[in-house]
Amino acid sequence: MKTIGLIGGMSWESSVEYYRVINEEINSRLGGLHSAKCLLYSVDFEEIERYQADGDWEKAGKALGEVASSLEKAGADFIVICTNTMHKVIHDIQKYIEIPVLHIADATSNQILKAEIKTVGLLGTKYTMEQDFYKSRLESNGINVIVPNSEERINVNRIIFKELCLGNIEQSSKNYYKNVIQNLVENGAEGIILGCTEIGLLVKQEDSEVPLFDTTVIHAMEAVNIALNK
Repeated sequence: MKTIGLIGGMSWESSVEYYRVINEEINSRLGGLHSAKCLLYSVDFEEIERYQADGDWEKAGKALGEVASSLEKAGADFIVICTNTMHKVIHDIQKYIEIPVLHIADATSNQILKAEIKTVGLLGTKYTMEQDFYKSRLESNGINVIVPNSEERINVNRIIFKELCLGNIEQSSKNYYKNVIQNLVENGAEGIILGCTEIGLLVKQEDSEVPLFDTTVIHAMEAVNIALNK
């Protein structure tokens, strides 16, 4: 079994889900008392979020690159960045290490293509929804991407940072997300990417008439595949 290097803490609420899904899946496949060989470096999200807000992606990439390097030195065989947004600096992180980084958008694209879906709606932080680093990765895999309107993007982002990252699950926010999803469906989305690792804490498959692609679960499951060479 390979050792998974997890860069977590962005937020720790979703990092818990990574740890749970990975270990449950390892045990499900191997049985007995098996669990994952993994190393978790949990950052101080306040620092990283400040870099995001200031648009200082260079410092963010340096900070996470140094984290990845420490995981490599500790014995990790590959890296999993437990957040969608910080894949913006994946190329900067990769410069600090020799081991590979498992890209969350590639793992998600594979599941979308398996479902034979061509157009998806993307929910996430404002950076993920509005900037090109994530959407272009999906589009390079032949997937059309649509995002909520400007007002909806503001509110989706606010709920992530002001509620979900703090572990607050509000029914009113769930209802809001359901309405945003429905609007995306009406605009042609055949599936919805939960493109922030906290959104799966709020929205479940029963809340949508089209398939939801929970990037936390997809990313974690692909990490298991690689760890077990599947």
